[in-house]
Amino acid sequence: MVWDWNIIRKIIEILWLIDILLAGWTVFRSHRDIASTWAWLLVLIGIPYIGFLIYLFLGRQISHDDIFAIQNEQKKIQDQYLTKQQEMLKQYDMLPEKEKSERARMLTTLNLNTDSAFITFDNNVKIFIDGTKLFKDIIAKINNAKESINVEFYTFYSDDLGNHVLKALEDAARRGVKVRVIYDASGSLGTKSSYFDNLRKLGGEAQTFISTSNKYWFRTPRLNYHLHRKLVIIDHKIGYIGGFNIGDQYVDKSKKFGHWRDTHLQVVGQAAIMMEIRFAMDWNTSCRRSRLPKYNLKHLDKLKLKRPTSEDQVAMQIVASGPDSQNFAIRRGYEGIIASARKYVYIQSPYLIPEPSILEALIVSAKSGADVRIMIPCMADHPFVYRATEYYATYLTANGIKVYKYNNGFIHAKTMVSGSNICSVGSANQDYRSYMLNFEVNSFNYSPKLAEKLKKIFKDDLQQSTLLTNQYFDEQSHWRKFKQYFSRLLSPIL
Repeated sequence: MVWDWNIIRKIIEILWLIDILLAGWTVFRSHRDIASTWAWLLVLIGIPYIGFLIYLFLGRQISHDDIFAIQNEQKKIQDQYLTKQQEMLKQYDMLPEKEKSERARMLTTLNLNTDSAFITFDNNVKIFIDGTKLFKDIIAKINNAKESINVEFYTFYSDDLGNHVLKALEDAARRGVKVRVIYDASGSLGTKSSYFDNLRKLGGEAQTFISTSNKYWFRTPRLNYHLHRKLVIIDHKIGYIGGFNIGDQYVDKSKKFGHWRDTHLQVVGQAAIMMEIRFAMDWNTSCRRSRLPKYNLKHLDKLKLKRPTSEDQVAMQIVASGPDSQNFAIRRGYEGIIASARKYVYIQSPYLIPEPSILEALIVSAKSGADVRIMIPCMADHPFVYRATEYYATYLTANGIKVYKYNNGFIHAKTMVSGSNICSVGSANQDYRSYMLNFEVNSFNYSPKLAEKLKKIFKDDLQQSTLLTNQYFDEQSHWRKFKQYFSRLLSPIL
């Protein structure tokens, strides 16, 4: 049989039509926001056939079975420990008088209603912006642990820093301390389960998070949903929360990134218990696949609020979000801070790909007279993401927002500080992924002193940053601008 061009063309046209029909059916049958829907259509239709392979691994939503398991585990724990959430509106009076702003009241109520976020008042907080100092402190606290150590990270690399942390955990397990580790398999590429075998032999436990832990991952591949939280809880009273992961690059040992500038908090107080409850939810949900023993929280039955004993103590809510919930708690918390700002909003984020509601809140706040400043890196760790960041930096600069490029290495901090007593530190970036795809956790803090410290850190970083101007963006090449516009089209799925 002789194949002429007309027959080949017909076959290609038919296959292309089938590709379009399958693309439409595949994307529209999923419940996702319209921006993500169109972005995936662009991939599926613009890259025929290969686009389906990309979608298979990165586009499929987390399974209903997993969502049910996560929600069910959270409900059991929240019903047990957060039944007093409405009482917290009354407990607001425990705040020192100068911290009782209407903005703080609004934000605490918002977080309470979107994530049942218990507010605690007796927290002593220390800020870390240097990874070497942070992990020296964490390892020291692990070495002194008496009862329990819970570690939850997006990245736990089997490198020099990872080995140091793991050895401290193994030594603790050898002493009889209960050690648990949960990590994201995709974020910890190269770290095999066997890396934790000695910890297990000593009585410790380690497992991957539910969205990446399926042994038969190729049957239900969903690589787009990551455990992005970074938590350490020691002896039910010391907690760490922020942006650092466990890996050499986070302690300035990467030639590519050089100095790694991040922000993490050490918290001593009852907010550490809230972090522990968050850890327990993630641990117990993942146990359905690993079959490890579930986390028993009976020791927290006597949890009672404590009044602050000094003005240095910080009122704090631990707020989590992820694809298991449509409440978008952290994103809405960010919106609440930005939209209610009167004087200033200072933001640090490695990625600037804001969802429309955040984008509009930033612009409205700036045009209403607030001093809105955003700090982003001077280099890329993900090419498409960085070009999309540049696109939005251009757009925001044109709308009166001051965007700075941090020049002293790579800035990875996820912070927001605004007004006299409001700030947030955690794992959530300013992008679609953190708003909707990743499992994130942030601290929302109500403290004049903590806010002032974070404000000073931001201003210190300005000394090593460049203000981006309209002229700076106008002088960029047409090819660079094209990459920015193209990456922006993919921003909902980056």
